[in-house]
Amino acid sequence: MFQIKYKNFYIAKSVKIAESFFARLKGLMFVGEMVGFDGLLIKHCNSIHTCFMKFNLDVVFLNDNYQIKKIIRGIVPWRITGIYLQATQVLELKSGTIPVEIKEGDYLIFEEEICLS
Repeated sequence: MFQIKYKNFYIAKSVKIAESFFARLKGLMFVGEMVGFDGLLIKHCNSIHTCFMKFNLDVVFLNDNYQIKKIIRGIVPWRITGIYLQATQVLELKSGTIPVEIKEGDYLIFEEEICLS
């Protein structure tokens, strides 16, 4: 899992990564709520749908350098986004997570989560 921050502010502290075909296909469909994580990063993706979703999302389309190409705040279930050709991955977070000061063109910082035992 990863932590994601913008400047010095953490947006999400526990983000899962969907990289395999089936993980990307399922995404957050049929998930009642995010338990044990607060975001999903879908790799190799530049468009999403929210069919079978049970909650609203904030969606951030990113390129390979984690530069924000598009932000959609509060997308509701049963919608389809546009295709954003400059995006290569999509970050899905609970609605209301993305602060208003974050805008397209900004960069997010991804840090590996460190587990201490």
